[in-house]
Amino acid sequence: MRRPSYSNVMATAAMFIALGGTSYAAVKITGAEVRDGTLTGRDVRNGSLSGRDVRNGSLRSADIAPGQIPAGPRGVAGPKGDKGDRGPGGRWLLIDETGTIEQQSGGFRVISRPGINGQPASNPNVYVDTGSTLVGKGLSASTAIQNRLDRDGNGTADPAFAGDAAVARCNTAAVTCAPAGTNEDDTLVVRSLADNTDVTSQTRRVWVQVTG
Repeated sequence: MRRPSYSNVMATAAMFIALGGTSYAAVKITGAEVRDGTLTGRDVRNGSLSGRDVRNGSLRSADIAPGQIPAGPRGVAGPKGDKGDRGPGGRWLLIDETGTIEQQSGGFRVISRPGINGQPASNPNVYVDTGSTLVGKGLSASTAIQNRLDRDGNGTADPAFAGDAAVARCNTAAVTCAPAGTNEDDTLVVRSLADNTDVTSQTRRVWVQVTG
């Protein structure tokens, strides 16, 4: 029996290598031949998938291991603004000494005040459209008292903000509001003076609250 020569062995090995390459090409699997849901994480080599291989919306939280998504950068906090006065509960508004709404919870509009809407400057009342009926609602008014601190940090009421305040709904048996467009059940009238028995006394800032 003749022994195979070196050249015969190498030729045979080359043939098997070539056939192996052809065989691999013949059984190569494409994505179209894989049924949805049949591949698991063990079938995919780490780092072999890119963003183009994943359809939008196809990943679920169960497909992502904890810690796989890095946290984004934390936002930088901006400077804190000065805190304004805290208003009372419910719907509310703060009217300043000129009869202008300085702050509000929303939906309020001044209809008339001294020197506006034909109202005489000597009439210190402020008439406010509340945007909805006040029938059955509660109304309250209080002067906007600000505190000042002494050297020991103790607060005392600032006498410059002391005064008397009153509020009522227009168009009731007891109250008829005179300026145009004010005698309605969605309108309130408020007066805030240093002394409500003297309409010439200094006007004051006032909180008005609507409840119910």
